[in-house]
Amino acid sequence: MYPVYTLDNRRLEDFLDRHKAYFPYSGEIEIDRFLREILLKANEFVPSEAGSILLDDPSTKSIADRSDSELVFIAAFGTRARSILGQRMSARMGIVGHVYVSGVGYMTPDVVDDPYFYPSIDMTSQEKTRSVVCVPIKIESAVCGVLELINRIGPESFGEKDRRLLEIFADHASISIQNLLDARRAHEVAKRDGLTGLFNDRFLHLKLSQDLSRLARDGGDLSLIFLDLDNLKSVNDRHGHLAGSQVLREIGFVLTKTVSDERATLTRYGGDEFVLVLPGLTIEEGLRLSESIRAAIREGVYLSRPYGFNEPALSLRTVSASLGVASVRENTTPGSSIEQQKNELLRAADAAMYRAKESGKNQCQLASPGVPRIAASAV
Repeated sequence: MYPVYTLDNRRLEDFLDRHKAYFPYSGEIEIDRFLREILLKANEFVPSEAGSILLDDPSTKSIADRSDSELVFIAAFGTRARSILGQRMSARMGIVGHVYVSGVGYMTPDVVDDPYFYPSIDMTSQEKTRSVVCVPIKIESAVCGVLELINRIGPESFGEKDRRLLEIFADHASISIQNLLDARRAHEVAKRDGLTGLFNDRFLHLKLSQDLSRLARDGGDLSLIFLDLDNLKSVNDRHGHLAGSQVLREIGFVLTKTVSDERATLTRYGGDEFVLVLPGLTIEEGLRLSESIRAAIREGVYLSRPYGFNEPALSLRTVSASLGVASVRENTTPGSSIEQQKNELLRAADAAMYRAKESGKNQCQLASPGVPRIAASAV
């Protein structure tokens, strides 16, 4: 059998994004390997010369008329497998489009006279389609794509028995995909802070250890920002804890919007404290980013809409933050263990944050062996 090819995992995640929280995490089966197994098993059920999995484009999923969606080849085997990966076709075209829109499996032993067959892919490849069996793939009872096999191997063409076998297999594959998504969602919930949606402190320690191990292997630097809100207690005292919780949610959004680096790990460390891990950034680069964060928080307007149980909008403009910045190169012992580096980095950034508070709040300070430097004075 030909090898099975898939789109890369980063692209594959988009197609299932509407069914999960966030895909990649350490120790879990990769999506591409999972899809390869599906096609390999399908071919064991019904031996064929070629096959593919197509899923609907997530950017068109909200279209009211399903026939206006586009289907994308995300996994395939056969002589033309590599050339068709990523190609898309309208759900109005071909046998796969008919199966996607109708939600019913379809088999044709000879495509020559088939009313649904659309030969566009054949026109661009040396492989010629003679017969097809195609069944829908469903997630949570909704059709999201199709599984297609082409040209049965052996003396006979596809028959109704092959369609029924593939439908049974597709039902099993759909359940397996749903189980995979449920497992990913459960794992995601376990590593996220329920209030802000940022990562929690448990995941922070795991991810920071991984980033430091990668740094020891590949070189470079890593910065860490320790952030503490300055005025949250006064918000809680004056407006109640529901208001304070909503401010924390909005701070999480500010951090997500301000820090665009995909390598960064944004964490709610506890209470009104946040920790940001920034692989690849020197301490000076971390300082510049921390100043952008400080300014974004200070300039924000919080509780600008009703919150909680129809509590009125408050439009608070008094929230600010104190930030401390440390880096591996500047604030950890060379050659020390990963655990020691992690502790030194967190302690140095935490100490710098407290100096920022003692110096007047609403400012950033560097953790350094020498005299601490104030990056931004309160405004």
